Amino acid sequence: QVQLVESGGGLVQPGGSLRLTCTASGFIFRRYVMGWVRQAPGKGLEWVSNNSEDGNTETYADSVNGRFTISRDNSANTLYLQMNSLKFEDTASYFCVGGNWYEFWGQGIQVTVSS
Repeated sequence: QVQLVESGGGLVQPGGSLRLTCTASGFIFRRYVMGWVRQAPGKGLEWVSNNSEDGNTETYADSVNGRFTISRDNSANTLYLQMNSLKFEDTASYFCVGGNWYEFWGQGIQVTVSS
């Protein structure tokens, strides 16, 4: 069955960096747009970034543009999110998502930005 497993989250100080990894299985990874969605405590879901099937097109929410970089390795069925210059407001659960209509979801991983 479809599985998306996130890793790489944790606690980081403001200004620091983290790299999230999403390992996919159970579907043909290279055929789908993949992305990241986050949910801050007490708030709704916020789309963060998309990566096209071939990895050549990236889109970002204004809130992370210039600080986050999405990438993928289709040979390894893996999606990444490099997060730099982290801010308090980046604290959230981050979900790896994919599919034609974002029907594939990971379980989420916590990122906490705190001093």
